[in-house]
Amino acid sequence: MDEVKQKIIKNKASTNILVVDDREDNLLSIEAILEKDDYNIFKANSGKAALKVLLQRHDFSLILMDVQMPDLNGLETATIIYERDKLKSIPIIFITAYTNDEEFIFKGYKMGGVDYIYKPINPDLLRAKVGVFIELYRKNEQLLRNEKKLLTANNSLQNEIEERKRSEEKIKLLNKQLLENNLHLQRANEDLDQFAYVASHDLQEPLRKIMVFSDKIVSVKNDDSEVKKYLNKISSSSQRMQLLINNLLQFSRHSVNSADFINVDLYELVNEVINELEVEIEKNKTIINVAPLPVIFAVPHLMRQLFYNLISNAIKFKKKVGKSIVDISAEKISPLDYKPQGKYVDGINYYKIVISDNGIGFDEKFSEEIFVVFKRLHSYHEFEGTGVGLSICKKIIDKHNGYLTAIGSLNKGASFVIEIPETQGKDVA
Repeated sequence: MDEVKQKIIKNKASTNILVVDDREDNLLSIEAILEKDDYNIFKANSGKAALKVLLQRHDFSLILMDVQMPDLNGLETATIIYERDKLKSIPIIFITAYTNDEEFIFKGYKMGGVDYIYKPINPDLLRAKVGVFIELYRKNEQLLRNEKKLLTANNSLQNEIEERKRSEEKIKLLNKQLLENNLHLQRANEDLDQFAYVASHDLQEPLRKIMVFSDKIVSVKNDDSEVKKYLNKISSSSQRMQLLINNLLQFSRHSVNSADFINVDLYELVNEVINELEVEIEKNKTIINVAPLPVIFAVPHLMRQLFYNLISNAIKFKKKVGKSIVDISAEKISPLDYKPQGKYVDGINYYKIVISDNGIGFDEKFSEEIFVVFKRLHSYHEFEGTGVGLSICKKIIDKHNGYLTAIGSLNKGASFVIEIPETQGKDVA
């Protein structure tokens, strides 16, 4: 109860009342009656004085106005007060000695007055009426504040609706642009497929001729075994190149599906790749150490291309002096003990295969860039190549739901780490 009483007193203390009367004794009398309720009483001894007060402040909850005053009477003063928008909501109670003049009372109500107090003033009646109109004024002000809040909220909601409409229009426009871009991309892919087909066809034509003429030379009776040896290598290389072109064509034109995956013995496959690289290995005097490698579920020709690119890369980027050594190793890892770089399939083991060399290496900051198509860290005058090999490797590993990373250091060699699942899930490639 004490808290409620204090709250009421606090509200009353913040309530301002303007009392207007030309007689000082009346002003003091009204102030004495209302001081018990802790209102803030402001006094004015004329209509002009009241207007002067209201020019300086307008935070009054009630005006008590004597009707009979010289110069400006109460009704005239009230008329001027209500001409100002900021003062229109302040209730005015007229104080008059006329008790039976209905026409006079009608004028007061007509110009905006809310009630009358008759002289001599009854203190209890004055306090009661003041309390009622003060409370009505507060409620009215609260309603006005709530109305402003509602208007603000409504405007905010309206703005939000308009913004949402604009966003929807933007989304529609973006979707339209996306469809157009998709169509453009589809046409570009079709053009690229056509280009790949024509390019592969044109590349195979001279290869066929090389193979035909090499076979004719080999079939000619000649005791020069060295010539036949190299002619056989030409024929073998031509066949490998033709196979590579066909595989690249298939790789660029068709997505890999589950029917392409079979069990692949990587140890056997890597040794076949090494045999294909025999000339380069001898030329660069490279020593290749191959540890036992696993059998995995993969696409054979893509795995062959992957290891061919990575091993030939290790041979190519050797130091100018010293022995060139390439080590190939593998270890089985469980997703329970080790998490690959990205997502992995629950319950499927992974193999970590590392191809490392002691060559010129590369700056660690380029470990991601070297997989970008056509990206070269060295001039083609220094090392042959197109800058496509490693990007193809990355794509092959992606199609096997694996991960390929490069670790290197300048003049300290490089390592390519393959993390590949032993088997594939239901949805592959």
